[in-house]
Amino acid sequence: MNFKFEKLVIWKSAMEYGELINKTVLSFPKDEAFYLINQFRKAADSIALNIAEGAIVQSNPDQIRLTSYSIRSVAEVVTCLYKAKNRNFIDDELFDTAYQDAHKLLKMLVAFKSKLELINKNRMEKQNSENNQ
Repeated sequence: MNFKFEKLVIWKSAMEYGELINKTVLSFPKDEAFYLINQFRKAADSIALNIAEGAIVQSNPDQIRLTSYSIRSVAEVVTCLYKAKNRNFIDDELFDTAYQDAHKLLKMLVAFKSKLELINKNRMEKQNSENNQ
């Protein structure tokens, strides 16, 4: 593993979740290809993509921003889940599984973002105290 993000459990979980969603949409009606299927895939894939991008940036605030994008993408995926369920493209069991997985991923992302924010806060306080000396 050569990239920092490849070691992140949260990235691995997001990658697995993207594959779950990709398999889920394979059974959707073909007329949804340019609407719900595309939106679902893009939202699910963007979770891992933003984690990866955030992990390689040099700025902690940028990583926080990109993690926030991942959080928003989880909300988008959950909305797509409801759309798919309401249109009878997925059953209750698949909905529940994907929903619970999204919730777990969301909790991981929020905790990760909180840790990044704390690190950033501590870094800023240290810089301020050094500048005031």
